[in-house]
Amino acid sequence: MKIFGQHDEQTILQFQRVREHAVDAALMADGHVGYVMPIGGVAAYRDLVSVVGVGFDIACGNAAIRTDVTLDSLGRTPEEAHRALSHVADAVAETVSFGIGRRNRADDAPVDHPLFDDPAWDAVPAKQRQALRVKARQQLGTVGSGNHYVDVFADEAGVLWVGVHFGSRGFGHTVASAFLALGQGKAWGDRAPEHEVLLDLGAPIGHDYWHLMNLAGQYAYAGREWVARKVVDVLGGQEVELVHNHHNFAWKETHGGEDVVVIRKGATPAFPGQLGFIGGSMGDDAVIVRGTLDANASDDTRTAQREGLFSTIHGAGRVMSRTAAAGKRNRRTGRVISPGLVTPEMMQAWVREKGVILRGGGLDESPHAYRRLPEVLAAQQGTIEILHVLRPLVVVMAGAEEFDPYKD
Repeated sequence: MKIFGQHDEQTILQFQRVREHAVDAALMADGHVGYVMPIGGVAAYRDLVSVVGVGFDIACGNAAIRTDVTLDSLGRTPEEAHRALSHVADAVAETVSFGIGRRNRADDAPVDHPLFDDPAWDAVPAKQRQALRVKARQQLGTVGSGNHYVDVFADEAGVLWVGVHFGSRGFGHTVASAFLALGQGKAWGDRAPEHEVLLDLGAPIGHDYWHLMNLAGQYAYAGREWVARKVVDVLGGQEVELVHNHHNFAWKETHGGEDVVVIRKGATPAFPGQLGFIGGSMGDDAVIVRGTLDANASDDTRTAQREGLFSTIHGAGRVMSRTAAAGKRNRRTGRVISPGLVTPEMMQAWVREKGVILRGGGLDESPHAYRRLPEVLAAQQGTIEILHVLRPLVVVMAGAEEFDPYKD
C-alpha cells in the first residue's frame, strides 16, 4: 500500500476500506474523499471490477493537443494578443456545448462514429438500448459542467496547446448507475445507494459491464478529441502532438508478476515513458508529464513507481468541497441558504492577476478550492518527469448556475 503526499483522516479511512478488498492499492498526492473510493485512489483486484471505483463518469480524462500556433503570432503587442484570445474564448463558448444534458448541434458532430455499431450495445437491455444510443449520439462532443473545461495554454516556448477535460457524459453515467443497481440485486434503471459493488469478470454481469465500460472509453476518447480539434480549428492551427489519457477507468495489467484489474479513480496511468496531461485549476499552470524512464530513475524512484502501480495524479486535488467553496443556494429561487468561503471578487481577482480570460466557471471551481499543482507533483517522489509547463490563457467552462449529474 503506497500513499503519496498528505491527506485528511476521512480520505485515509476511505482508502483503507478499499484496500481491504484489493490485492494492492495506492493513493496519489491529489487524493480527496469520493464516492466509496477516494479520488486519486488506485486499486488492483483479481478478476473483479469495482463499479463505483471506476465511477459514474466512466472514462473521464484529459486530452491536450500541441498546435503549430505561437503566442507571438496572435498579435504584435500584448493588447492585440489579448483581443485575439478574447475572440477565441467567445468562439469556443459558442462552438462547444457546455452544461447539463446539452446536445452537440455542430454540423460535423461525430454521430456516425463506429462505436455506435459496437457489439457491446447488446449488453444494454433491448427496451433501453435505442434511447441510450440516441442520448449518446446527441451528447458526443459536449463538455458538461463542474470541473470540466476547454483551455488554451502557452508552453515555455510560447507554443499554444489546447486542453480538455471531461468523460463519457450521460452514456457513462447511465451505464454506471445501471450496474450499481444490478450489482445490488435491483433492475436496470432502479436507483441504488453508492455502495462498493465488485463484479466478477467471469460472470455475465461482470462481462457485460466490462464491455460497456470499454465502449464508454471509446466514447470519451472520441468526444475529447473532437472538441480539442474544433478548438485547434478556432485557433487556425494544425495538430502537432496529441497527449490523451483516461483517469476514471479500469485496465487489465500485470503487476508483480500477477495479472490484475487496475482501477484508477482520478489517477493517470504513468508507466515509464508514458505521456500525460495534468491540469491545475482555472488560474494555475498545467503540465505535460512522462512516467520516469528507467535510465533516469533511482532505485527509490523505481520502487515508488511499482508501489504506486505506475500511476500519478490527474489534477491538483480539492482542498474544499463544492459546497464549502460556493455555499448553498435554493435552485428555484436562487436565494443564498449559506454563503461559501469563496466570493466572486476573490475568484475574479485570482484569474485577472494570472492574465486568464475566463468564460463561465463557478465559485466551486475557483483556484482557492484546489491545492497548488507544483506541491502535488513534488509529492509524487520523482515518478514522473515534467516535459512542459502550460500557462493558461483562455479557460471556458459551464456557467455557475449549470448543474450536471454527469460530472466526476
